[in-house]
Amino acid sequence: MFLVDSHCHLDMLDLEKTTTGLEAGLDGVLEVARKRGVGHFLAISVNPWKLDSLRELIAPYKDVSLSVGLHPLHQPDRPITLEELTELASADDLVALGETGLDYHYDQDNHQLQQDYFQMHLDAALAVNKPVIVHTREAKEDTYRLLKAYAEQGGQGVIHCFTEDLEFARQMVGLGFYISLSGIVTFNSAKQLRQVAEVLPLDRLLVETDSPYLAPVPHRGKQNEPGYVRDVAEFIAELRGLDSEFLAHQTTENFFRLFPLARKQTSGLVSNSKEDYLVD
Repeated sequence: MFLVDSHCHLDMLDLEKTTTGLEAGLDGVLEVARKRGVGHFLAISVNPWKLDSLRELIAPYKDVSLSVGLHPLHQPDRPITLEELTELASADDLVALGETGLDYHYDQDNHQLQQDYFQMHLDAALAVNKPVIVHTREAKEDTYRLLKAYAEQGGQGVIHCFTEDLEFARQMVGLGFYISLSGIVTFNSAKQLRQVAEVLPLDRLLVETDSPYLAPVPHRGKQNEPGYVRDVAEFIAELRGLDSEFLAHQTTENFFRLFPLARKQTSGLVSNSKEDYLVD
């Protein structure tokens, strides 16, 4: 089995609370995940001014890719311009823009500022020809409006940690976007999300942990870790009546299709139990 954790915050893990313990550090966390069949990880940036520290953290690992972005609920240490973001995103080791998007859950008075930053990410993504990783929460109309214009210009991306309804999922797929499901789908309360998981086109599905948050069943209450993406994938496979190896293969194929630079960064042969991914 070969799985990809398409969205994890490796710099936010509390290494004193991991399954491997403090002494193992991030090396141990990733090794445990690899032993569970997780062969690639996308480390997500939420603050562009802290990109270098995240880059340094993952530098030893050839199976970890990197994004650059500003989370809608994070204010940067200082404002960033389109030119600065585009320059950062143009680096060869950056595979995507994000995490970006809109979050209206807390009913803040900064909706326009969020939209301005979101649009900046979309413009930068088009400029450097890289996909976007989108966070959206209680902001469906504005998210769709901005992404529709972006998609019409050839932009691609993924709605990560999807929590919206089936109608919105269909709108996003209609724009050519991918949908990434996290451990939330395993929660007993996630009936609406399971409806999405049951009918989502398989060629548009990704899986993620969003670690250290939202640990899936049976790990709820613990810190989430990249290795738990296997629990997410196996749950979805069972929900859909699919072989878990097949689902792993499909979601991995989808990931490298959306993030081709991650494929190029991976050295050697990325192996799947049913089919191999030859990396240029």
